[in-house]
Amino acid sequence: MCHRGPCASCPEAIFTEISCDCGRTVLQPPQPCGTRPPDCRFNCQRRPSCGHPAVEHNCHSGDVSCPKCPFLVEKWCACGKEKLHSQPCHLQEARCGKICGKKLKCGLHTCKKLCHRAGECEDITSPGKHCEQPCGKIKFFCGHPCQKTCHGQTPCNESSACTAKAVVSCPCGARHQEVKCLASSSNPTPSRPELKCDDECLRLERNRRLAAALNIDPSSHQNDHVPYSDATLKLFKENTSWAESQEREFRVFAKSPNEVRLRYKPMASTYRQLLHLLAEDYGLESRSEDIEPYRYVVVFKGARFVSAPSKTLAQCVKIRATQAAEAASASAAASRAPSPPPLPQGDHFNGFLLIKPRFGLTIDEVTSALQSDLAIQRSIHFETSFLPSEEILLRATTSYSAFLSPTALEQALISMKNRLAKTIEATGLASKVLLCHVDSSTTQISRRDDFSKTDASGWSAVAGRAAAKLDYAPPVEELARGTGRRFIALRKKKVEREKSWTERLDGDVEC
Repeated sequence: MCHRGPCASCPEAIFTEISCDCGRTVLQPPQPCGTRPPDCRFNCQRRPSCGHPAVEHNCHSGDVSCPKCPFLVEKWCACGKEKLHSQPCHLQEARCGKICGKKLKCGLHTCKKLCHRAGECEDITSPGKHCEQPCGKIKFFCGHPCQKTCHGQTPCNESSACTAKAVVSCPCGARHQEVKCLASSSNPTPSRPELKCDDECLRLERNRRLAAALNIDPSSHQNDHVPYSDATLKLFKENTSWAESQEREFRVFAKSPNEVRLRYKPMASTYRQLLHLLAEDYGLESRSEDIEPYRYVVVFKGARFVSAPSKTLAQCVKIRATQAAEAASASAAASRAPSPPPLPQGDHFNGFLLIKPRFGLTIDEVTSALQSDLAIQRSIHFETSFLPSEEILLRATTSYSAFLSPTALEQALISMKNRLAKTIEATGLASKVLLCHVDSSTTQISRRDDFSKTDASGWSAVAGRAAAKLDYAPPVEELARGTGRRFIALRKKKVEREKSWTERLDGDVEC
C-alpha cells in the first residue's frame, strides 16, 4: 500500500555465493537480498603496470584504485631540457621549473612560461590566441620602445602620442627633468618645457672658469673639504646602511624643485638625531613633532637652502681617515722616539654583570634591591635577565640624547658601579659586579672589566708588589754585611720572640 518514507528492505533471499574481488572470502547462501561482498583479509593480488613490487594492501573492489607506486626513478622533464633524479614513479609529468624560452609565432618574443609539454606555449594554448607581450620594437620618430601589445612583424602605429618619459636639461646641462615624450607621426617634434639655469648652474660655471684661469683640471683635482659635522660622520659610521638610504632620500628631495616638505615615519631618537644633523649640513630646516613613541621628523626647504653637498658621507669618512693617518705619520716622524702604536679598544660597556649570584635569586628580588641605585640616572633603563652561565645581566638602554654615544653611556655606568657594588655586598646578592658589553642582537658577552686578570699595570699591581715586599724576609747574611749593631739587634729580637712563644704554651713543651 502507499506509505510515507522509504520502502522496507527486500524480503527475498539470494541463493548464490557472494565473494570478494579475489574470491578467497565467500559468503554461503542463502543471504538477504542486497548483501554486499564481504571484506577480505587477504592482500590484493593486482600488480602495478610499472613493474615495481606492489605495496601491500588488503583486497578491494575494482572501482577502488591501488596505492600509488612510491619508488623513485629518473624522468625527463615535460619540456625535455633536463633529466630529473629521485622522482616518484607514479608522477605522470616531472617539471624542471625553468622558463621555456622557445620562439613564439610572432618571431620577436620567446615563451616565458615555466616547464610545460610541447604545444602549450603562450600563443598556442587556445585556438586564435597570439602573443600578448609588449612589442618592444624601437619607434621611428622618438626612438622609444613600443609599449603596445605584440603585433608581429607589422610596423608600429605611431599615430597616437608616445607616453614614454623623455629628459630635458638646462642650457649648461647641470639640471635635468623628466617629461612625457608626446611624439607621434603627426607631431614628430613636440614642444617641451624649457628648463632654465639656476644658482647652482651659475656656481658650477663660476668654478669652471676659475679652474680654467688657475690651470686646474677638475677631473684630477682632489678637494679635501668635508661639508659635514663630526657628529654626523660619527653617527654615520655607527649605522652605515640606514644612513646611506636616508642620504639618498635627502639628495632626491634636494634635486626635486616641486617638493618642499619631507615627512618621516616615527623612529627612535638616535635616528632622529642623524636626520637633524644631516638637514643642518644640507642647509635644510627640520623639527620633531608629536610625543614618544610617535615622535617623527619633518624636513623642509628654507631660505638658506641652496643645493646638496657634492660629496657623500662615505667619501667624507674616507677623507677624514686619510687625514688622520697623515697626521699620525707626520707626528711620528717629527718625534725623536717612535711612539708605540695605540692599543686596540674594545666595545664600550653597556651593562652590569653580577658574578656568582645567591642561590634561588629571582629577577624581582634583584630589581627591588637595586632599584634605588639604578634610579640615579633616570634616562638609563636596565633590563634584567639570567645568562646560561648562571650570571645575571643588567643591560642598559637609553633614549636621552646626552647618552646616545657609547662613550657617554660607559662613563655613566662607571660612575654608578661603586655604589652598586656596595649595595650588592651589603645585601649578599652576588660575589661581585663587573662592567660588561653585550651585543644588541644576542646576549653574548664580548667584553668584561675583570681587573684581576687584565689590569696588571694599575693600582692592583702596585699593591701586589708592596705585598710581595712585605712577605719577603732578607737572610741573616745580608744583614750581617752591614754594621754589627744591626746584627745584634736582630738576634735579640729573635730570642725574645721565641721566649714569648714558649711562655704562651704554659709549659706544655716536651723536651
